[in-house]
Amino acid sequence: MRLVAVAFAVLVWLSGSAPAADSTDLVKRVGAWFKIDNAAASEWSYSVPDPANDRRVELKPLYEPLGPAYRIMVIYPRKSTAYDTALSTILKDFAARRLNAELTVANFGNDRVAGAALVEEAQRDGYALVYAMGSETVAWLWAEHRDIPVPVVTVCAKDPVQLGQMADYEHGSGNSFAFTSLNVLLDVQLEYLKVLDPELRNIGILVDATNASAVETQAKPLAKAAAALGIDAFDVAVTDPEQAKTQLETVLPEALARMRETDPELRHSLFWITGSTSVFAEIATINAQAGNVPVLATVPEVVQAGDDSAVLSIGVSFVSNGQLAAVYGVDILAGKARPGDLRVGIVSPPDIAVSFRRAQAIGMKVPFSFFEAATFVYDVDGKPVRAHGRDVAEDQPAS
Repeated sequence: MRLVAVAFAVLVWLSGSAPAADSTDLVKRVGAWFKIDNAAASEWSYSVPDPANDRRVELKPLYEPLGPAYRIMVIYPRKSTAYDTALSTILKDFAARRLNAELTVANFGNDRVAGAALVEEAQRDGYALVYAMGSETVAWLWAEHRDIPVPVVTVCAKDPVQLGQMADYEHGSGNSFAFTSLNVLLDVQLEYLKVLDPELRNIGILVDATNASAVETQAKPLAKAAAALGIDAFDVAVTDPEQAKTQLETVLPEALARMRETDPELRHSLFWITGSTSVFAEIATINAQAGNVPVLATVPEVVQAGDDSAVLSIGVSFVSNGQLAAVYGVDILAGKARPGDLRVGIVSPPDIAVSFRRAQAIGMKVPFSFFEAATFVYDVDGKPVRAHGRDVAEDQPAS
């Protein structure tokens, strides 16, 4: 069943309940590490226990909570709009349920010593649940703190089976971890690509070579599976995230030259953007270099309003993943499920996102089945007409 969260607003600085005159500087410092959207911010207040440590905030509900009280920890590895979106989704879900929860949100900066202190605190102070944000956090926790007795739910992390954290999709972890996945099963994505172009010959896989989770769970599996179908799928890699724009301006023309060897008119080739932030942040550069070759993404958020957008995405949105993580967390807190019994949470069917503006610009025909199933749709003017599976009224914001 598709899990759809309510529409979310444009990200803004995390707002608190203290008077603005007394908290302006504090809000700026907090905003450097965490953001939540308007809908979530209206239901929660924040405080910073230690003014010298703006990587940690405490969130308390402004609504009237119901039921037993829980303490929940959310661990970030670094700042990220993806993680902020997932956190906003979780907060809105909790508010809708009137969950009696207080959250500690901490950015450990990928510092294992700082992270270990958070794990110790979660155990010592009786936290009921830990949300592990991002593949980096999950990999570290799984490798070094797998025996943590506090239930852990993963969020915004890639496929744990392909990363070797889980044996399969049919069984739980058997311990305190409950996994969700940002990945769509590969055979599902390939079926969509076959519908899109039955004669597909080339896939240029855009990936950050330093992003291990994107390489291992997206780039390598796609290349292998495509080769079995007679499709030349190859990496178009960025090796220095800080130089992504410059490197893409070099590697994309080289990729086009390779594609022309088997597809001279480039009618049966495409670029596929993996979940590599440094890469998909350069969508304008990618479009400029790709010409009329379709640019697809595994991250639905890369399909967006205006010209700087992928034409199509087949993936899992950060909202859908956050909603699934919220459900897992609530079920664990309520005693309805044990984390070790929960299968890997995969959103199905995937989130399809379509930009008809980009399709028109490159002369691409989008199969009606894609439009029919799309969760997100942008019209030929680049304006949103469907968001989170619901039509967007002309007088209503899409986010």
